[in-house]
Amino acid sequence: MSLRVVLADDQDLVRAGFRVILGTEPGIEVVGEAGDGAEAVELVATLRPDVVLMDVQMPRMDGLEATRQILSAGNGTRVVILTTFDREDYLFEALQAGASGFLLKNASPEDLVESVKVVARGDALLSPEVTRRVIARFSTATKQERIRPPSLTDREFEVLVELAKGASNAEIAAALYLGETTVKTHVSRVLAKLQLRDRTHAVVFAYEAGIVTPGG
Repeated sequence: MSLRVVLADDQDLVRAGFRVILGTEPGIEVVGEAGDGAEAVELVATLRPDVVLMDVQMPRMDGLEATRQILSAGNGTRVVILTTFDREDYLFEALQAGASGFLLKNASPEDLVESVKVVARGDALLSPEVTRRVIARFSTATKQERIRPPSLTDREFEVLVELAKGASNAEIAAALYLGETTVKTHVSRVLAKLQLRDRTHAVVFAYEAGIVTPGG
């Protein structure tokens, strides 16, 4: 079955461009379009798509509030935030709202298609350029400042710290001198023990817990 997608953006030309890109991809179908957040919430409730591509700045209701309402309904729809603005507050608000992905609108057509496929299968996706730019503005807290969640082992906490810095499994493996299979196991345990939805949720948790701090 095709992945069913709803486009939410207040600019007709932007929606038209996304529709063309996704419409040429086998296995993806654009089933609805919304010009504002409130309309997006209504469409999702009716159509129950697999994925919503959501703009942030829209009339009546912005994309962040629309994302909160869509995901609180619990119908299984996943949300990818697509915005022109690579602002830290948008990124973290989007992740806190439950979005599964965050891309800039200058992403390539291939990245747009991939984002739909990635989040539809239950994974998370952050634009690499966004991740690196945001994480570069955060410094890892000193060991004295860090508070290890009691449910985590020392090694699992080290993995969480690396996750908080935006590291991939391969990068974590290199930093901690572990095999990638071992890293995958640790990541899974961290997410399960902290009851985190995915890696992006882990970044939010680490940010809120002070494992990464503003500045530096």
